[in-house]
Order: sequence, then C-alpha cells, then structure tokens
Amino acid sequence: MSRTVYVNGSYLPEEEATVSIFDRGFLFADAVYEVTSVVRGKLIDFDGHMARLRRSLGELALSSPVSDEEMLAIHRELVTRNDIDEGLIYLQVTRGSAGDRDFAFPPADTKPTLVLFTQAKKVIENPAAGTGLKVISIDDIRWGRCDIKTVQLLYPCLAKMAAKHAHVDDAWMVRDGLVTEGSSNNAYIVTSEGTIVTREKSQSILHGITRAATLRLAEEKGLKVEERGFSIEEAKNAREAFITSASLFVMPVVEIDGAAIGEGRPGELSRRLREIYIEDALKTAI
Repeated sequence: MSRTVYVNGSYLPEEEATVSIFDRGFLFADAVYEVTSVVRGKLIDFDGHMARLRRSLGELALSSPVSDEEMLAIHRELVTRNDIDEGLIYLQVTRGSAGDRDFAFPPADTKPTLVLFTQAKKVIENPAAGTGLKVISIDDIRWGRCDIKTVQLLYPCLAKMAAKHAHVDDAWMVRDGLVTEGSSNNAYIVTSEGTIVTREKSQSILHGITRAATLRLAEEKGLKVEERGFSIEEAKNAREAFITSASLFVMPVVEIDGAAIGEGRPGELSRRLREIYIEDALKTAI
C-alpha cells in the first residue's frame, strides 16, 4: 500500500503527488526542511523543530504557508493515515513557482510549496546503538550558512558516499583544523576527565534540536559541557565520542579514521545519555 503524503493542502497517494517543474526548491534548492521523529505515534521535540523552521524561513525571507497549529495537525493526520508507530516525518517549504526559471525571487505573493511525507523506521531500537558508528574525516567545503536548514544537501550526500566507499558509517567534516559536524548530525567527544565537548553554535553548524535537548539533559545530570571546537587528533585520544540527530538520537562513535575511540565500543556516558534522552523524549512527546 502506498503512503499518503501532503502537498499544498491535499492528502494524496504518493504516486499522485506532484509539484511544478518550475518550483524553486527543484531549480535552486530555494527551500528549507525539518525532520521530526515519531515514537509510539507521537512527535518528538515538535516545538523545537517548528522554532528552527521559523528561523530558517526568516533567514531566507521565506513565508510559511500554514501556522504551527496547522502544521501540527498535518503531522498528526499523516501519522494516523499512514499508521506510523515509529519513524520520521519530513517537511519541506519552498519559495514556490512563478511559472518560469529566474534567479531573482518571484513576486511576494507567490504561494510557497509545502510538502510532507512519512518514513516508517526504527528510531529507538536501532542496532547501531549497541555497536557504535565508525566515521572518517573530510574537508568541510560547504557554504557559510550551515545554520540554515536548507535542502541544498549535495555535499552531505558526497560525504555519506565517501563514508560508504570507506566502508564506514559517516563522515565528520573539518574546517580550519577543527571538526564542525557530521554529514547530518552534530559531533561530540568526551575527554579523559569526562567533559562533553561539542562545537559552539555559529553559522558553521546546524543548531540541532536533539543537540539542544542532549546538552540540557547533560547539564541537569551534573555533567560538564564545553562548547568549543576540537581536532580529529583530540577526538582520537578522547575517552568516548558520539553524535546526535533527530533520527538517531544519541549514537556512540567508536572509530575515527581507523583509530579506535576509547576501548573501541560504545562508552558508558554515551549509552547513558541515549537512555536519558529517550526517556525525556517519550515523556514530552505530543
């Protein structure tokens, strides 16, 4: 049975869903997106995703075609129609179509395009949580506004493929000698003293919703957090490493560029943070 998707006010079978070939999301990547996890039929960190969506839209002078309340209703309707117990909901807002291709923005009254669809997949019982991830390092050559969650994801796709060709799980990107983030996640190490270190918020990284929740929970548990850059060499010598993202939650990293991190298996703090995050997410899901 095909999925039901949402396109510009209509719920449709996925094979019937279309947008204009002149849509600026297709022609120019002139669009932003969010991905929200679904667990037990409820949405994780929805308010945070909506706040970041509004910020991304504002940074690009894009307008949202619906209110947050309407967006929540669409999410819930898709969960119901597709019988999603656990998985993801992807949403994308583009600047729409003016009926032709032009670098200049279309008239201000051009209707934005809004698309949402679901993906059924395990996000809690992910086997990678038990084994940990292996990553490689690559140069970060993305544009300078990585804090805006746009759909121009070609370089992260190339990063994923570089990792695949190296027979590992992901790539951490490095700029000026310091790790910025993973291809689709925020990156962390745990020092020998037990301090959690992750890149500070700036235009160089995406301001992760799961990142914010994880750091808040860590500090509530009395763990020390430092928001600063770290090198690949420091990461190789760390006690532990992990990533966070909406689809993976907190996920241990056990190897970087062929070097084992710590004992080469998921560390105690990483595993505990994952448990804490999931427990909190389930309590606050809507």
